[in-house]
Order: sequence, then structure tokens, then C-alpha cells
Amino acid sequence: MSDRPARWTRATVYPDMWADPDDDPRNSDGVSPDGELATLQDFLTNYRLTLRMKCEGLNPEQMARRSVPPSTMSLLGLLRHLAEAERDWLNWISDGDPLPKLYGERDADFDGAVADRSEVDAAFAALAREQAATDSALAGHPDLGERLGEDGFSVRELMVHRIEEYARHCGHADLLRECVDGRVGQ
Repeated sequence: MSDRPARWTRATVYPDMWADPDDDPRNSDGVSPDGELATLQDFLTNYRLTLRMKCEGLNPEQMARRSVPPSTMSLLGLLRHLAEAERDWLNWISDGDPLPKLYGERDADFDGAVADRSEVDAAFAALAREQAATDSALAGHPDLGERLGEDGFSVRELMVHRIEEYARHCGHADLLRECVDGRVGQ
């Protein structure tokens, strides 16, 4: 007998998908957004939704469950890591003193991801807060070629980097979720 969960999906239309098209919050009717900035924002929004979807319905123990040793990666750790990344990105483009780290030194975002409801709730809240702060700071800079912050990052570079980071970690979230309860899909 295996201790691996059986693979499953909620989708019925396309069995390799996470959700049926009518139930997928990332699906929208109509054409894709016009313009480069709107397209980048749409991709970022969808990857953020994907990460949240991969965490839906899990209890704190499942959220904090580690992948394979020696990795400390967990879904909860990913939430905490991306909140920290959003804060870093805001610091990159700000002219003032940098905001302090949320979780401390390197890998504290993963190391401190413990199976506790308050920790899970705090991670979701921190991620939403940090995303909103970075989004708000960038809202005043619609020119993708504009350079911001001490190091002169372009808005385009930052947007692409954000998408890349979320996309990479959504891939991790796919595997982590499948290991937790067998649920598969895009």
C-alpha cells in the first residue's frame, strides 16, 4: 500500500484541468487585454489567482507540509516567500528607506512556515497587503520604459520579473498540492 494520495481533479470538462472553464476565476469571455501593460497585469493577476487556487481547501498542516528533504518548501512557505518578494520589489522602486524584511533572514519565510491557522491567515493577509502596496506604487507609472528606484529598474523589467517569479512558484505549487492530496491540474 502506498502513502501517496490518489490523483484527482474537480474538473469534468477537461480532466487534466484544475477546474471546469465555467468555475475558473481566471477565465474571461472575450478578447485578451489591449496593450503591453494590460497584458502583463493580466498574466500577473492570473498567476496570483492560480497560487491561491492551489491552496484552496487545505488545512494548516497540509499548507505547511514540506516537499522532499532537504527542501523546506511548502505551500505556506510559498505564500510567505512571495509576500517577502513583493516587499523587496517595492523596496527596489522606492526612493526612501527600505522596509524591513517580513520574516527575517534568508529562508525564514520557508523555515517559519508552521502548521497553525493563525500563521496561514497571517500569510494570506501579508501577501494581499504586499501585493496591494507594490501594485499601488506601480499604478502611478504606466510607462513601461520608466526607470525607478536607486538601481533604475524599468517598470517593464519589474513586471516581467514578478510574472516569472509567480509562474515558477505556481509550478512548485502544482507539485506540492499533488503531494498533499493528489489534486492535479493547470
